[in-house]
Amino acid sequence: MQISTSLDRQVYALGYWSAIAGITVAVIAVFLPLDAPGGYGAEHAERINWLADNRGVFTFAWVIQILSMTTLTLALFAFAWQIAARRPLRSLLAVAVLLVSFVAFIIPKFIAVWSIPLLVEAVTGSADDGGLANTLLLVLNVSIPYSLFTSFDYLGFWLYAVFALMVAGPLLAGPTSSKLCGGLLGLYGIAYHAVVLGVLLGAVLSKDVEFFALSVALLLLLTLITAVFNFRVLITRAD
Repeated sequence: MQISTSLDRQVYALGYWSAIAGITVAVIAVFLPLDAPGGYGAEHAERINWLADNRGVFTFAWVIQILSMTTLTLALFAFAWQIAARRPLRSLLAVAVLLVSFVAFIIPKFIAVWSIPLLVEAVTGSADDGGLANTLLLVLNVSIPYSLFTSFDYLGFWLYAVFALMVAGPLLAGPTSSKLCGGLLGLYGIAYHAVVLGVLLGAVLSKDVEFFALSVALLLLLTLITAVFNFRVLITRAD
C-alpha cells in the first residue's frame, strides 16, 4: 500500500512538473519560426533560401517542439494513471494510444531537426544528389497539410484526440480540478474529430487546415494549465 501511494505521488509529480514545463515551452515556441514567412503560400525557392539562411533558429524551433510534445505526453500519461484505479483497461489502452501518438510526433520533428537542414545543404551546395534532395524537400514541406511531414503531425494530434475521449469520462467523475481537465480533453477530442471530418468531407480547405488544427490545439494548452492544479491536489492527497 505504501509503495502504491508513493508511486501515485511520483506519477502525479511527474504530471505536475511536465505541465509546468509544457506551458513554459509553449510560450517559448510562440516566438520561434517553424517555416519560412508565408508558410503555406511560400514558394519552394523562397523556403529553401530562408532555410539556408536560418538553419540554426529553424533547428532550435523544432527542438523546442520535441520538448513540447514530450512534456505534453508525460502530463497526459499522468491523466491515464489517474483513472487507472477505476478504469484499468481503459487506462492501459489509452497509454497505448498515447505512446503511438508520441512516435507519430517524434518522426516529423526529428526529420525537421536532422534531415531538412541536410537536404537544404545538399540543394544549395554542389552535392551530386541535389535533385533528389530538392524532391524530398517538397515531400517534407512543413506547412502543406497533405505533405508526408505534416501527415505525421496531424496523425499525432488525432491520436491525442482519441486518447482525450478515452480518459475524459473517468476524469469527469473526479474532483473539480479533474472535472475541468476532463471537460477540456473531451472538448478537444470532439473538436479535433470535427476538423478531421471537415477535411474528409471537403468542408475545410487545405489552406485552412493548419488554422483549425492549431485553434483546437489551444484546448491542450488550457488542459496543461488546469493540470497544474489538478496534479497539485492529487499530490497533496497522496502525502
